[in-house]
Amino acid sequence: MTEAQKLKRGTYHLWTFMTSKLISTFGANVYSFAISFYILQLTGSATNFALNLICSILPRTIAAPFAGYVADNFPRKRTIILAQAASVLAIAGLLTVSLMNGLSLTAIYITTCLLSLTSTFSGITFTSSISGLVDENRIQKAMSLNQMSISLASIVAPALGGILYGAVSIPVFLIIYLIASLVALILDSTMDFQLFAKRSHVPVAGQGKEKLWVSMKEGFAYLKTKPVIQTIIFIALFINFFFGSFQVGYSFVLIEKLGMKSEHFGILEGAFAVGMLLLSVYLTIRKEIKYPLITAKYGTIGLALVIGGIAVPLLVPFSYQAMFVFYLILMLAIGSFLTIINTPIGVMMQKSVDDDFKGRVISILETMAQVLMPLGTVIYGFLYDWVAAEWVLFISAGIIIGIALFMLRPSVIANAYPERKNALQRITG
Repeated sequence: MTEAQKLKRGTYHLWTFMTSKLISTFGANVYSFAISFYILQLTGSATNFALNLICSILPRTIAAPFAGYVADNFPRKRTIILAQAASVLAIAGLLTVSLMNGLSLTAIYITTCLLSLTSTFSGITFTSSISGLVDENRIQKAMSLNQMSISLASIVAPALGGILYGAVSIPVFLIIYLIASLVALILDSTMDFQLFAKRSHVPVAGQGKEKLWVSMKEGFAYLKTKPVIQTIIFIALFINFFFGSFQVGYSFVLIEKLGMKSEHFGILEGAFAVGMLLLSVYLTIRKEIKYPLITAKYGTIGLALVIGGIAVPLLVPFSYQAMFVFYLILMLAIGSFLTIINTPIGVMMQKSVDDDFKGRVISILETMAQVLMPLGTVIYGFLYDWVAAEWVLFISAGIIIGIALFMLRPSVIANAYPERKNALQRITG
C-alpha cells in the first residue's frame, strides 16, 4: 500500500470511528439517562444511585490490567469485536428480562457490571489502537473528532431521553441501545487497526503469549522511564476520588433536592456535552497544545470551581427559570474543562508511549484513575444522605484545587518541560 493510499485509508478511519462512537454513545446515553431516573424515582435514595455507579466503576478497575495485557498480546481488532458483541448480548439479556418479568434493581446492577467489563476491554484496546488507525500528524484531530462524536450523542440523547421518559417504557430505551450497539459493531469491523502501528511484534491468534504477571511487570518497568505519565496517574488517582462529589451529587441535588423536571434535566445533560463539543471543535482546528500538564492544572482548578458552584442554589434562593439557566452555564463549563484536560493529555500519551506497551500503560492509568472511585462513590452516596449537600460540594472542590496546586507545582512543571524552563531563563536573563 502506498503512502497516499494509507493516508486515504486513515481518513476513512477518522470518520468511521467518529460515526461508530456517535451511534454507540447515543444508545448508551439514552439507556443511562432512563436507568438513572428509574432508580432515583423508584427508591429516592442517593445510595442506590451510587450502587449503580459502583457497578460501573468497580469492574473497570478490576478488569483494566487484564484488558491492557490482552490489548498488547492479542489481535486488537478481534478483541474489540468480541467485546462489543458481548455487550450486545448483555443488552439483549436485560431486554428479555424486562419483557418477561419487569425490571429489578438486581437485573440493572448485573447488566451494568457486564457492560462495564465489555466496555473496559473494547475501550482500552481501542484507545491503544488510535495511533495505528491514523497518522501521527492527525492524532489530535482524531481524538478531538472522537470527543466531538461523544459530545454530539450526549447532546441529543439526554434531551430525547427527557422527552421520552414517562411516555414510553424502559424496553424501548433498551431497544434503542441494542440497535446502536449493533451498528457500531458493524462499522468497527471494517477498520484496519494495524495501518499506522509501529510495533516490534504484531500478535497473531494461536501464537504463544507471555504470562500476565510477566507482561504487567514489563509494563511497570517501562512506566518508570516516563516520569510525566507517572505524575498524570497519581493526579488521576486522587482527583477521580473527589470527583465522586459531582458524579453522585449532581443528579441527587437537581432531582431530589431541587425537583428538576426530567425534560429540563435532560437538556442540562445535553449542555454538558455542548461544552465538550465546543472545546473539541476548537482543539480540532488549532495546533497541538505544547504543554498539556499546564493546561491540565488550570483546567482542574476550573473544574473544581464549577463543582462548588453546584451548591449555590441550595443556599441562595433562585426562581426555577434562573436555577435552570445557572446550571446550564455550569454544565457548559464543566464539559469544556473536562475536554481541555483530557484531550491534550490523551494526545501526549499516544505520542510518548511505544505501541508495544500502550495497552498496559493505558490500563495502569485506567486502574489507578479508578481504583479509589468505588470507595469515593460509596462514601459520597452516604454523605449526601446524611450531610448537607452544600458542605460536601464546597469541601470537595477545595480539596481538588489543593491537589492540582500541589501535584502540578512549578518545580514539577519545570522538570516535565525543561525546554520551557530554559527558554524562560533566556528571556529573563
